[in-house]
Amino acid sequence: MNGLIAPVARLIEEFSKRPGVGRKTAQRLTYHMLRGPADEARSLAAALVAVKEEVAYCSTCCNITDRGVDPCAFCADARRDATRICVVEEPLDVLAIDRTGEYRGRYHVLHGAISPIDGIGPEQIRARELVVRVAAGGVEEVILATNPNLEGEATAMYLAELLAPHVPLVSRIARGLPVGGDLEYADDVTLIRSLQGRRQVDRQ
Repeated sequence: MNGLIAPVARLIEEFSKRPGVGRKTAQRLTYHMLRGPADEARSLAAALVAVKEEVAYCSTCCNITDRGVDPCAFCADARRDATRICVVEEPLDVLAIDRTGEYRGRYHVLHGAISPIDGIGPEQIRARELVVRVAAGGVEEVILATNPNLEGEATAMYLAELLAPHVPLVSRIARGLPVGGDLEYADDVTLIRSLQGRRQVDRQ
């Protein structure tokens, strides 16, 4: 990068690789770190290392959990309804739905959505783990709460086909959520209405 010393250019390059961070934002973040105290940089570096070394995935629902804590707190909670599974794309979606207090079942986190244009197929998300979990029995309803965009809809339809032979009811959250929106940014009332208005998936 012209006119920049190597450590600064490297940090700008690393920031710009993150989702939603363009070149200008990467530069602002870099110069913010450069102007700040050394302890701030060390704290950020330590947090980045910790998130890779101290976070694991629940063997049941694939949500994130503390390393060594398996199953996660949601799966280990006997008060939650084990006959219902709400399927979401990301761990942040679990928090968004759970904070409404409307849903008291279990979860399954896909860690993505089917997107052929981005090279993400069914094998890149945690779909197989979901099918194995549901096929084991005891589940009465699977709620597909993928995001209301093209990728989320495609993922929901794919999962509905896979799950139909194994569970009495596959439902989709109602369209109280704006098309193109993400669950983590939705307000509580919208999420509650989406859960209350869920419907059975039309497989035609």
